[in-house]
Amino acid sequence: MGFGFVAIAYISALLFTIALIFFVIYHIIAFDELKTDYKNPVDQCRNLNPLVLPEYCLHAFVTLMFFLTWQLGALFINIPLLAYHVHRFMTRSVRSGFGLYHPTSILNSYELNRAMKEGWVKLAFYILTFFYYLYGMSLCCSLSNEVPEEPVLSPRSGHIFERRLIEKYLAETGVDPINQQPLSADELIEVKASPLVRPKPPHGTSIPAILKSLQDEWDAVMLQSFTMRQQLQTARQELSHALYQHDAACRVISRLMKEVTAAREALATLKPHTGIGAAMTQPVTQEKETTKVATIDVSNLPEAIGLSEEIITRLQERAVQLTDERKKRGKTLPEGLAKARDISEYRQIASLVGIHSPSVPGILCLDISKSTPEHIITGGNDKNAVVYNTQASQVVSILRGHTKKVSRVVYHQTDQLAFTASPDCTVRVWGIEQGQCASVIRAHSGPVTGLSLHAIGDYLLSSSSDGQWAMSDLRRGQVLVRVMVEKNGVLQGLTTAQFHPDGQILATGTVDGEVKIWDIREIRNAANFSHGVGTNQPLTAISFSENGYYLASGGSDGQIKLWDLRKLKNFKTLTPEMEKPGSTYEIHDLEFDQSGTYLAVAGSDVRVYLCKQWDLLGVFSTHTSLSTGVRFGPNAKTITSCSLDRTVKIFGEVESSKGAPMET
Repeated sequence: MGFGFVAIAYISALLFTIALIFFVIYHIIAFDELKTDYKNPVDQCRNLNPLVLPEYCLHAFVTLMFFLTWQLGALFINIPLLAYHVHRFMTRSVRSGFGLYHPTSILNSYELNRAMKEGWVKLAFYILTFFYYLYGMSLCCSLSNEVPEEPVLSPRSGHIFERRLIEKYLAETGVDPINQQPLSADELIEVKASPLVRPKPPHGTSIPAILKSLQDEWDAVMLQSFTMRQQLQTARQELSHALYQHDAACRVISRLMKEVTAAREALATLKPHTGIGAAMTQPVTQEKETTKVATIDVSNLPEAIGLSEEIITRLQERAVQLTDERKKRGKTLPEGLAKARDISEYRQIASLVGIHSPSVPGILCLDISKSTPEHIITGGNDKNAVVYNTQASQVVSILRGHTKKVSRVVYHQTDQLAFTASPDCTVRVWGIEQGQCASVIRAHSGPVTGLSLHAIGDYLLSSSSDGQWAMSDLRRGQVLVRVMVEKNGVLQGLTTAQFHPDGQILATGTVDGEVKIWDIREIRNAANFSHGVGTNQPLTAISFSENGYYLASGGSDGQIKLWDLRKLKNFKTLTPEMEKPGSTYEIHDLEFDQSGTYLAVAGSDVRVYLCKQWDLLGVFSTHTSLSTGVRFGPNAKTITSCSLDRTVKIFGEVESSKGAPMET
């Protein structure tokens, strides 16, 4: 019979560790000679570099053997040094080839001292592990944990046992006590050791006889203790497995209950789809909303499941991709982008009237599809969201289901999906072609005030006056992250929220006029900007520029502030002037175009500014009430706005052949 794999692993580790100790000693001597200028750095580097890879490979092989034999103690001791070796080798200088040292840098005092310290630390590590391996090979009974008088080796597990203990155990069970493989007493391998002088056989009434009986009792206790430890370990494993099964069953039940609830809500919202004409003639019930703020018991909200490693990896990969695309574009403007002088000459080319119910007037929000720019979505005081085709001049879908007004709408950048938010504390996901609610996301206990879609297209950001922002998986209808926004221990109500174009950070606006920047991966507050509007004067709108480092914020003080995310400071403040002296401009929405060249403002009127110079290009005041939303069309060829006057207006170049603006 030969040695078991465990014994071979320890013997090999001892031999390899001796070689590693000599390697490290040679390195220390070589570095000391360099430090005292005894040797040429070129010659020393030529001698040292060929030893780096063999040293790393030897240590990696030792670690691999402990992994294969499942020697966890030795494995965990070696893993940190193995990780350090991999890091050192992967980050080495290209000039040094497969080595680590280069003549031009090794004489640097910092590099030389670091190399010396590394050598001494590794020498101490190898010496300590050498004695640890010796201890691991010591003759210690695996049953009683004592040095055996008559050691024997099990060929099945490679462990050492006291002969009398293992023979008693085999007589009862017939298997190896370590790995439960069949084993007989004849297969045990005797380990040669110095013989002990045995006393004469004791008599039954003598003190040695009593000691012998006590020894037998001790052997029985040791066997029973070992068996109990094995049974306890088995019971723990079975209990852990049962608990995991119970947890998985609870999760499945919870998910099924949520799906049933969502299906019932979707079924409840099913109504005949008769188009805009029929929708306008249908009586609207419960139009007058109560003045009380809608709230939901926090205990009824679904638990946030957290960001998995897969999601974080997707966010990082998408951010890198978008950053690379932005760098490729550089400072070149897109072909076909509207020129500044053309925008200054824009006029109203269309006015959409009667999209929403006349009994509860007012359109509160607007968005445009990037994949099909002729499709727009609006949300109104009538609790509905409407998808409209501006080319065909007809309603595509009416989205009914909210119990309060629709305050935010977002159109998916690629799919025919829309998202709406409302003070009824819910966010709804809609299939536009079917006109039905696909899922309801309940992430907040207060009115939802902000809504934004991640660049990946699978994650939705929402903010609420309850002082929390949430990130949800719109495909599964699950809340991933819910974060409370506090100031001096008090929750800050949020008024708006938006993802950064790269998707690794987001911004929220508070009722105290503060812009908060959040790192999504670490879920932490990265920076704060004070808009300066004061207490009880909330921030009303924020917008990231496509260039990635500009952020615009608007507050109830009528000012638009531009922030540089690289320097974390305000570099420009715009104060729109009003015709009536003493009046303050109201800001409801901000929007950069896709190139980051223009900034549109919706409020007391609709305005467009040229970025960098921040010149006012045009003022569009054809709305008869406050403008609540504004969006640029492709290449800024059109500007679409909505208003409390129940109209959607489109501004662009007026061709002489078209004549007067179209009203539908």
